[in-house]
Amino acid sequence: MSPEQKAGQVLLPFFTGNQVEAHAALIQRLHLAGSIIMGDNVPLDAQGNVDVAAMGAVNQRLLQAVAADGRRWPGIIGVDQEGGAVARLGAPLTAWPTPMSYGAAGNPDLTRKAGKGLAGELTPLGFDLDFAPDTDVTIGPTDPTIGARSMSADPAAAATHGVAFSQGMLDAGVLPSVKHFPGHGSVTADSHLSLPVQPAGIDALRARDWKPFQAAVAAGLPIIMTGHIAVPALEPGVPSSLSAPSYAALRGLGFKGVAVTDALNMGAVDNQYPAGAAAVKALAAGADLLLMPADVAQAHAAIVQAIAAGTLPAARLDDAAQRVATMMIWHARTTPPPGTPGAGAPAGSAAALSAQVSASAVTLVSGPCAGPLVPGAVRVAGGGPGDRERFEAAAARAGLKIGSGPLLNLIGFGGRPAGGDIAVTLDAPWPLQGSSAPVKLALYGHTDAAFDALAAVLAGKAPAPGKLPAAVGPFPAGTGCP
Repeated sequence: MSPEQKAGQVLLPFFTGNQVEAHAALIQRLHLAGSIIMGDNVPLDAQGNVDVAAMGAVNQRLLQAVAADGRRWPGIIGVDQEGGAVARLGAPLTAWPTPMSYGAAGNPDLTRKAGKGLAGELTPLGFDLDFAPDTDVTIGPTDPTIGARSMSADPAAAATHGVAFSQGMLDAGVLPSVKHFPGHGSVTADSHLSLPVQPAGIDALRARDWKPFQAAVAAGLPIIMTGHIAVPALEPGVPSSLSAPSYAALRGLGFKGVAVTDALNMGAVDNQYPAGAAAVKALAAGADLLLMPADVAQAHAAIVQAIAAGTLPAARLDDAAQRVATMMIWHARTTPPPGTPGAGAPAGSAAALSAQVSASAVTLVSGPCAGPLVPGAVRVAGGGPGDRERFEAAAARAGLKIGSGPLLNLIGFGGRPAGGDIAVTLDAPWPLQGSSAPVKLALYGHTDAAFDALAAVLAGKAPAPGKLPAAVGPFPAGTGCP
């Protein structure tokens, strides 16, 4: 491969809106690895749902552009589809609760099935890589970014469920990408906006944040994403995604796969390293795949120039390009090509599995573990857009009337503690610690199926089997009904 082809092989760009043909031409001209699909690239039908056929056509067009370069391995078509708040593809694909549901349910076999169920609906659309799961270990309410995207505050549980979900994704033919090394769940700033600093020492990181990544390495998982987090114990002031000591630490865990950066257009990087500087610095530090540089043409030119000038060792680019190509060759040998008819599962086919996850996760933090929690009717307040309507529909399906009886308060993402008779968190459970409600429930999602699980518990038709995957004020991790 020429230096220009190698430089393209390590870049995974984004594009704007429906500019598919212009993006395909750019992929071909710059020899790019493929593309990530963001929310604004997803074609919608007249009802506002994903146009599944059109999405598949977009991805096939981008894969054609990769193939036009004469490469003998498939291109990468990636997406952010974790479930919960981070899901670029909505209905008719299955809606999933937050990943914290897996920690609450505590069933690694169910977690693996969910990983396969989520990924199985991506393959018919032409996706072959999903930037999931998030294996960060959350520290609780002072973690502003990850929260319920984390599976657990317990490093061992985050490791177990992260590996299980990833293996399920591989079962369905989608490459998982565990994230965000060296751990985004224990910093108190949001790297989308600024550069978080991780003050912990190496021993503390090994004992907590790095355990899920060590487990991912032991399981042979193919991709680990580095986060934009400065670790003074490794290299002060430099995001891990651009820091050679951070990549050395990751390789020191035994990782031999593809190290991908978090999006290089995020504030933590782009504010400090404009134009193509971030791409060259990340590559020189040890990254193999550079995700979403702010300007991919500038990044490509900067890499080619750095190789010509000798400021970026040619061997480093060779190593990165070879890792990415090797992964895609392996992927092509072990799975049907993206978009193959009959591969994967139709959109929406994992709905029953998503419902099982929510029913297994719902957690009674305080209140009686047996019998109905409401006497056949309930009043409802709070929640975000559509939450109350979805709850009311679920309550009707469970035989509960609305408008009288105990007051149930729904607390959505970022919501404040609420009183009433029953408080229910729909995202991370932290607001329950400040709630005066005698009955406290954690639901970890606000899908139709999650509200069905809640209504069944309220009506006394189903138990609440989940356990808190993180401490919530005076309620320790593991709190729940026996």
